[in-house]
Amino acid sequence: MKLNKLVISVLAVGLLSNAGLALAYKGDQYAKEAKLTIEQARAAAIKAYPGDILEEELEHKLGGSGLRYSFDIRANHLTHEVAIDAKTGTVLQNERESGNDD
Repeated sequence: MKLNKLVISVLAVGLLSNAGLALAYKGDQYAKEAKLTIEQARAAAIKAYPGDILEEELEHKLGGSGLRYSFDIRANHLTHEVAIDAKTGTVLQNERESGNDD
């Protein structure tokens, strides 16, 4: 019985932590300006640099259309910042972040 409660608790925590990534991100107030959804931008970012998304943000920044999704993606102990133009889907940035690698 105790094992079942432990398994259920672990599964619930895992589901809730993944749901948080899917539901909230920095800059979601700009989502109405974007032509790409966060899901489409995530797919483009993972295609550009396959790995696990650590952080994601929708922000106004110079370059491209001026609105971009930025992702910190980790793979093989390296973290890359990948930026996707929120209006065109173009990869604007795909470079290794310094100082955050193991």
